[in-house]
Amino acid sequence: MGADGSGGRLAEGFQLNPEAHPNSYIKNTPSPRGGGGETLEAKTARRQRLADLMSIDMLQKVQDNFSAAVGVAMVIVDPEGEPVTRPSGFSSFCDTIRHHPKWRERCYHCDAVGGRTALSTGDPSIYKCHAGLVDFAAPIIMRGEYLGAVICGQVKMRPGEMAPDLIDFSGLFPVEASWREDPRLMALYHDIGEISYGRLRSAAYSLFYIASHIVEESYSSSVTQELYAKNLRLMEESKHRAELERSLREAELQALSYQVNPHFLFNVLNTIGRLALIEDAEQTESTVHAFADMMRYILKKSGTQFVPLATEVEHVRNYLFLLQLRLGDRFSFSIDLPEQLSEVSCPFMVLQPIVENCINYAVEPRERDGLVEIRAYRDGQDVIVDITDNGDGISTERRIEVLAGTADRRGRKSIGIHNVDSRLRHYFGDGHGLEIVSPFRDGRGTLVRLRLPTGFDEATAQARQD
Repeated sequence: MGADGSGGRLAEGFQLNPEAHPNSYIKNTPSPRGGGGETLEAKTARRQRLADLMSIDMLQKVQDNFSAAVGVAMVIVDPEGEPVTRPSGFSSFCDTIRHHPKWRERCYHCDAVGGRTALSTGDPSIYKCHAGLVDFAAPIIMRGEYLGAVICGQVKMRPGEMAPDLIDFSGLFPVEASWREDPRLMALYHDIGEISYGRLRSAAYSLFYIASHIVEESYSSSVTQELYAKNLRLMEESKHRAELERSLREAELQALSYQVNPHFLFNVLNTIGRLALIEDAEQTESTVHAFADMMRYILKKSGTQFVPLATEVEHVRNYLFLLQLRLGDRFSFSIDLPEQLSEVSCPFMVLQPIVENCINYAVEPRERDGLVEIRAYRDGQDVIVDITDNGDGISTERRIEVLAGTADRRGRKSIGIHNVDSRLRHYFGDGHGLEIVSPFRDGRGTLVRLRLPTGFDEATAQARQD
């Protein structure tokens, strides 16, 4: 017998456990409310899944309007029986009951078990709650995943009316401290109206179909949006790849064309010729050797995009040595590379464009005392290479233009620094782009910083490039 004295059967597969918490029950499957060792994080994630897949606002409007039209209480709950939407059409009795902590838990428990029972059949299930009121539970299932249930009812059945497959949950809980001991609640309970089984069943199925349609539409919309977002990412990645490949080609062409352009070769050969006249060829030999090493580094580059840091630094040392022969005492340079950092992988030709900028903008405009410093050191998992000069520095706007590759130099775009920044980000990630600080020291000078990861896997980088 139910709590109101009407007939009903206990849910099959459930049995009372007098030793357990009033809200617990025994079943061959885990309890919807805390059984099976499910963590709070897992429950929260599953509840969020329901909110992500469903248009809650849309369901709320449908639920409110449907409840008002049909005259029954409605709410959508998660698998734990906790409301996802705001209750619609709840009676004063049910509102009051749910404000009591223990009775509210019993309400949630009945809704959870009713939803699980419906899940087993895929159709709405009819049951009598702990307070003896009749509810329908319709499962919400998305691609085989149980998201929750539509609960409809909180009414009394008409006297003598048969209700096929009515499941009685009122006997799942102890009778002590019953709400029936409260005269106010008893009065509210007697005010609850009666409804025919057929009308309640029709309401439950109608909202079940509407909710299922809205969930399907929400799911389709989310899939469409996800595909659109993925397509946008693919387009951006393709665009970035094309820009990077262009930057790589430009960097290599610039390295070849600039380093062997007639003006540079003329200056170097002129210097060698003058030295040959006034020296016994010792310095001439050093000059030729440095120049030959530079050409060998540029013209006989292997297929890989990476070299040991020491090799890249040696190339820059030769470049500065040759420039110092031409410019004389107008500038000096220093290089500090600890031996233990010599084998760190460094992208080919990333230092010279930076050093070249130091010469063009900090050394060439001066008559004397120009300075270029290169220093490498370890910083956690990275190796830092700082290149500094003592020029006048650059403005914030110019710094942005240089990194973006839009800076203008004598009618041409200066893209060397931009290409270096793009390559570093491509190989090592956005956290390894170039850093430019200007003014750097005593209100003057510019610092350009490279960040090279230690333990870098060149094969992985090549795979990314391919």
